[in-house]
Amino acid sequence: MDVSDIARKLSLDNNKLLIRKAAEVRRLCDAQFDSSIIGVGEICKAVICLEIAASRLQIIFDRQAAIKLSGMSEKAYSRSFNSLQNVIGIKIKLNVRELAVQFGCVRIIKSVQNVLSSYKERFLASLPASRRANADFTRPVFTAAAFYLCAKKQKLKVDKLRLIEVCGTSESEFSCVSTSMTDLCFDCVGISKEKKDAKDVKGNRDLLDVLPGKRRLEDGGYSSDEESSCYKRHKKMEEAKYEDWKSTVVNSIKQNPEKGTKRVIQASLNFPKKSETKELQVDS
Repeated sequence: MDVSDIARKLSLDNNKLLIRKAAEVRRLCDAQFDSSIIGVGEICKAVICLEIAASRLQIIFDRQAAIKLSGMSEKAYSRSFNSLQNVIGIKIKLNVRELAVQFGCVRIIKSVQNVLSSYKERFLASLPASRRANADFTRPVFTAAAFYLCAKKQKLKVDKLRLIEVCGTSESEFSCVSTSMTDLCFDCVGISKEKKDAKDVKGNRDLLDVLPGKRRLEDGGYSSDEESSCYKRHKKMEEAKYEDWKSTVVNSIKQNPEKGTKRVIQASLNFPKKSETKELQVDS
């Protein structure tokens, strides 16, 4: 399907510049590699090229309608979009201020900038001198990861999938950069998780106190005297229950002696033997 047909179905056929730009992107994509290798058909490729051209020209693009027209799921479309964009070498320029306005987190702009500068310094310091010149921090995934971690640090809700979609990267790359940034800049974006002690939780203490044999001392150890006393107490309780049951049975027998001494005798069945049956047949 031609790019102009896709543009007409998306109500973008009036913008001739957009159609020419999308056709140019498609020719570049065809020259670079075969898109069928990554599972992108011709229709989906035309839709993606049209969206790339719209993003470059800053034209409003209905992505949900484009996904429906491509015949792919939203996740598969986003993956194909990122793959094509990376292959043809189109880089997305991601500004921290625009990102903060888009997600409603204006107050973390300064924090994101500080995290990016700290991460760049510490990452370069960890590399050998021969590799420092090849380090590239201009990719939008670094800005997106710093933005997400700062928002998480200040307990602000940010749609992670939408952020990945905006920066044009994959989930695996985003997770890798986020992990690296957390390790190097833990003092800026790290979140300390305090694990509660089991003795401080009331519910756990109640469960431990139900069974006397499992009860602990405040110092976390067991006392041999307490353990033996618990065992003796439990044994006495069992003996008392047995004595009560025994006395109940004995009293019931004393009150009804006939019921207690009467035995049930099973009646015997006398069947005639084979010889007797033959004699009876002869006599008859």
